[in-house]
Amino acid sequence: MSGILKKAVAQSALAGLTEARARIFGHVLNPTGQRSPHKLLRKKLIGDKIASWYPYDIKQDDPLVVAREQQERLSKLEMLKRRGKGQPKKGQGKRAAKRKPAVAK
Repeated sequence: MSGILKKAVAQSALAGLTEARARIFGHVLNPTGQRSPHKLLRKKLIGDKIASWYPYDIKQDDPLVVAREQQERLSKLEMLKRRGKGQPKKGQGKRAAKRKPAVAK
């Protein structure tokens, strides 16, 4: 009987020691061993560092750059249409050609 008592006292002392250690060193106590996101949340955030790596985007402020790109896009579409490679008119594509015509009653 005393062996069981010693074991119980040792376990409770060990549990108390573990709790004290967690409090002192700032660890998260997880006695059940359940999965926890604490390890991920403990990491430093890196969003600002990544954002500072990329250069400033001139397209956001300069309307001339945006206008030039739009003009290039329109001229490319016009060239494709002249060659017969442009987009079909709305309702004239492959999918519309597959559809059977509606029968009037």
